[in-house]
Amino acid sequence: MSCPRSLSKSNYQTVQILVFSGWVVAALGCCAQTPAQDSSSLAATGDSRAPEAITLKDAIARAQKIYSPYLATVTDAQVAREDFRQARNAMLPSIGYTQQYLGTEGNGKTPNGRYVTQDGVHVYRAWGVFHQDFPAGFFAGASYKRAAASAALAEAKAAIAQRGLAVTVTRAFYTLIAAGRKYASAQDTVSQAEHFLDDTRKLESGGEAAHADVVKAQLQLNQQRVALAEAQLAMNNAHLALTVLVSRAFDENFTAVDDMDHTPVLPGLQEIKDMAARENQDVRAALETLRQAKEDVIIARASFFPTLTVDVDYGIEANAFALHSKAAAMPQDGVLPNLGYFVTGVLDVPIWNWGTTRSKLKQAEYRRRQAEMDLSQTQREALGNLYSYYNEASAARSEAQALREAADLAAESLRLTTLRYQAGEATALEIVDAQNALATARNLFDDGQARYWVALATLQTLTGRF
Repeated sequence: MSCPRSLSKSNYQTVQILVFSGWVVAALGCCAQTPAQDSSSLAATGDSRAPEAITLKDAIARAQKIYSPYLATVTDAQVAREDFRQARNAMLPSIGYTQQYLGTEGNGKTPNGRYVTQDGVHVYRAWGVFHQDFPAGFFAGASYKRAAASAALAEAKAAIAQRGLAVTVTRAFYTLIAAGRKYASAQDTVSQAEHFLDDTRKLESGGEAAHADVVKAQLQLNQQRVALAEAQLAMNNAHLALTVLVSRAFDENFTAVDDMDHTPVLPGLQEIKDMAARENQDVRAALETLRQAKEDVIIARASFFPTLTVDVDYGIEANAFALHSKAAAMPQDGVLPNLGYFVTGVLDVPIWNWGTTRSKLKQAEYRRRQAEMDLSQTQREALGNLYSYYNEASAARSEAQALREAADLAAESLRLTTLRYQAGEATALEIVDAQNALATARNLFDDGQARYWVALATLQTLTGRF
């Protein structure tokens, strides 16, 4: 088996056997190239390191670290968790400490000086402050529950983005695998076309074949060389697309591990339904949105009621920074205790704001009503998508099995047709048709397997990993 003339043998030193479940393509010398070892890619980067082999799991893990749209949802979830903490802490009393010195100019006659708010020229404050707000909806815990719903909603969106990213990476990963297989198949087809051209020339020189057979063989070789160049281009583009997803520094020096033959088993429909009932993040997000909207209604309704703020201050406010001292305004009373407390309670009662509070309540009720409709719609769509994605995966699995058998039959057909041609019982056109049929069957089989992997990843957006 010879290599295509357009390829350099020095770039390919090993022998790669590509097994397509029943039929084997031996790619010798130049046909040992893998997608990530493409000479043009390595030449572009100038990297002489041995390429790193990555699996689908590795690719997804890498993408989760660098893919900006996914990381944005993760950041939103982290921010929402902090909002939840803040809402929880807002329900608890706060404790602070303040220390002040208030100095005023004396007037030479009265002990309190020129500022009537002070009872002496020197005033010292050292307070521990206990503060508690009771805003609208406090006793129902509405703000706290709303923040919890927001955090859960952000978590659900992050999970949705994570599963969507897995589909994107899976598609890119197995597109590269399929493109690499197609490239190897194209190399093999070129080699077959070269052998066929050599055979027709030998038969023509012996008077056993017409010159038309040589012309047909040459045309077939030219066409297959073009197909090889296209396959190489598609493989390089697929490699670049995956690089964008998995490499922060756009390092192309890696190979994708071909595990496409080791397809996972598709669970039964009832098992899929059970997993979707537990793990469907779209429905979870809709539920949390509705929960959030309900708490907004409670908060808006509570705005019609008074709000209360309580401050308890404990410490000193005296003319000396001491636990006991004489009051400047009443020195005749002697030394008095300074340490004590005072309480401030503020009750705000809403009276009239031109209907703004009622308008906000209506807004919240409108949003709750829409959230209920969205939940119903999401549940219907989730059920429809579940059946659709499952049917797609089931069909892809069945078609992949049929395409595997078709590839086996096409390989056997080419072998038998070649023997018949050598025996003078078949035409050159039959050989060409058999070669094209084999190339087409292999490519369809590769696409079918890649389709099944993507269909599984899409189904897992509803069910979680299985």
